[in-house]
Amino acid sequence: MWILVAGGGVGVLYGLFGVGSAFATPVLALLGVQGLAAVVAPLPGLLPGSAAGAWSYSRRGKVDWSVARRTIVGGVPASIVGALTSRWIGGTVLLALSGIVLLAVGVRVLRPAAGVQDDAATRRRRANAAFVVVAAATIGFASGLLANGGGFLLVPLFLLMLGLDMNEAAGTSMVAAAALTVPTLVTHAVLGDINWLVAGVFGAGLVPGALLGGALAQRLPVHGLRKSFGTLLVVFAFWFVARQLLVAL
Repeated sequence: MWILVAGGGVGVLYGLFGVGSAFATPVLALLGVQGLAAVVAPLPGLLPGSAAGAWSYSRRGKVDWSVARRTIVGGVPASIVGALTSRWIGGTVLLALSGIVLLAVGVRVLRPAAGVQDDAATRRRRANAAFVVVAAATIGFASGLLANGGGFLLVPLFLLMLGLDMNEAAGTSMVAAAALTVPTLVTHAVLGDINWLVAGVFGAGLVPGALLGGALAQRLPVHGLRKSFGTLLVVFAFWFVARQLLVAL
C-alpha cells in the first residue's frame, strides 16, 4: 500500500519537475526496500511515467526536440556502461551517492547563475551539438550507475546551461529520460537485479501521478517552480544523506 502511495507522490514530483527516480530510490529505501533493489525498482515505472509526462508536455509545445535528440545520442550508450558498472559498487554506496548528487544538484539550481541570463551564450551552447552530446554522455553514465532516467541531472543542465525554462526543461528531460531508461532497465533485468513485485506496485502509482504533475505544472509560475524544485532537492537530500550517515554509524 505505502509503495503504491509513494509511487503516486514521486509521479507528481516527476510531472512537476522532470525528476522522479532521484526521489524514488531514497523513498523506497525508507520504506524498507534494501540496497540495489531500492536503486533499480523505480526503473519499470519510470519508462511509462516518462512517456506519459513527455506526452503531456509535448501536447503543450514544451519539448525542445533538437536538444532531446542530441541528449539521447550521447546518453544512451553511456547509460549501458553505467548500469554495468553499478554491479561492482554495491547498493549501500549507490544509495549514499544518490543522496549526495541530489543535494549538489539542488544547491546548484538555487544559486544565482549569470550565464542563465545570457541568451546569446545559452543559444550557442544549445546549438553546439558536441557540447550537448558530451554533457548527455556524462549524465547518461550517472543515470545508468544510479539506475534512473537522469532527469534530476538533465533538468539542471537544460535550465542552467542551455537556457530552457522550467517547463521546457522538465518536458525535454522526460523525453530523454524515457530513452535512457530503456537500456538501463534491460541491463538490470538481464542481470536479475529487479524485484518485479515492488517495481510493479510502485509503477502503478507513478504513471497517473506523472500525468497529474504534468497538468499541474502548466498552471504554476515558472520562476516559482524553479525555486520550489531547488528547495525540495536540497531539503530532502540533506535529510536523507544525514539519515544514511546515522544508520551507518
